[in-house]
Amino acid sequence: MSTNNLQSCKRKMFLHGHGRQSTSIDDLGIDILVYEILIRLPAKGVGRSKCVCKEWLSLLSTRHFAMMHCRHISTSYNQKFIAIGSRLCSVCPLSCEDQGPLLNSKILLPFEAPWNKVNILTSFEGLLCVCFRNIGKLVIWNPLTHAFKEVSSSNSHGLYKPKSDAIGLYVDKLDDYKLLHIKRRRGRMWVHVYSSMFDSWHKITFANKLRC
Repeated sequence: MSTNNLQSCKRKMFLHGHGRQSTSIDDLGIDILVYEILIRLPAKGVGRSKCVCKEWLSLLSTRHFAMMHCRHISTSYNQKFIAIGSRLCSVCPLSCEDQGPLLNSKILLPFEAPWNKVNILTSFEGLLCVCFRNIGKLVIWNPLTHAFKEVSSSNSHGLYKPKSDAIGLYVDKLDDYKLLHIKRRRGRMWVHVYSSMFDSWHKITFANKLRC
């Protein structure tokens, strides 16, 4: 049997459960597992696959896989938008290819806040930065897992003003997801960064004072 046919059989055994022996990651081949199967799963499927075994949990939790999966989703027809309503959010596909009615799912807002005071400021790799407009608090929210983290602190770090501030999410070389907060007050500018790894804020110091 040729190498291609052998790999094809292994994929079928994996997908359909044929064969008496279970197919391990080593038997299947890491390239096939990642580039042909797991990379094509929707985000919810990836989350469920992490529960299969420790090997899969380790593989699917790497920064490398997250970047590849995000790039695949961004170039496919799996992109979605989220619309916030009274206690419920509608998650709908962006694709216009389907002429039928758009299928959407409903999720609950996991935090206590008036729905009409919740603003989505930015997104990055499935994470959303949300602002409670009435009090200025910032929250990082993962709609897939329903997990969220309030990042505003009592010493005014992370208190957002819609008409003067700017927000951005990014990840650094240590795989630390960070929130960039640019604050403008009375003609002056300050920049603070929140680290999800250390659950803390720090101020960016510039050689010259910034004015706006």
